[in-house]
Amino acid sequence: MSFDPTLVSDLQAVLRDVPDFPKPGIVFKDITPMLADPRLFGRVVNAMAAPFRGQHITKVVGVESRGFLLGAPIALALDAGFVPARKPGKLPHRRIIERYSLEYGSDGVEMHEDALLKDERTLIVDDVLATGGTADATARLVQRLGGQLVGFSFLITLDFLEGAKRLGPDKVTSLLSF
Repeated sequence: MSFDPTLVSDLQAVLRDVPDFPKPGIVFKDITPMLADPRLFGRVVNAMAAPFRGQHITKVVGVESRGFLLGAPIALALDAGFVPARKPGKLPHRRIIERYSLEYGSDGVEMHEDALLKDERTLIVDDVLATGGTADATARLVQRLGGQLVGFSFLITLDFLEGAKRLGPDKVTSLLSF
C-alpha cells in the first residue's frame, strides 16, 4: 500500500536517529517529535488506520510500549476496543503469556485472558517492525484467545531484518521502511 508522499516526507523530517541506544550498535528511531506535533500525529494515526477501515476491526492490540501510543488512537479511529500487550508481570488481572527468542535469551508478552472474544477481528499495532519476534508472539496470543488476526500496522519497518517475512508480508502495513 502506498501512502501520501507528503506525510512520508513530513514524518521523515521529524524522526530522529539515536545511535547506540538502548545499547551499542543499535540505532533507535525516536518518534517523540512526531508525537509532539498534534497535526502530524493525527495524520499518522489516520494513515495507519486507513488500510483497515471497512474490515470490521473489533479490537486493536498495542504492543508495549510505543504500540500503546499509536494503538489507542488507531482503535478510536476504527471504532474498536483497545487491548494492551505487555511485558511479563505488568498486567493486573489473569493473563496468558507467549514466550519468544531473542538474540541472547528469551522474553515474553502477555495479555489478559479475557481481552478478546472468540472470532474478534483484531489488528496488532506497534511503532517498529524489526525481526518480528514480539509481533509474532502477540499474534500467537491473539490466536490462543480465539481472535481472528486481520493484520499488523507499523509506523516503521526495518526491511533489512526481514520481520515482514516472519509475519506474512500480505498482513503487514507500514508508513516508512528503512
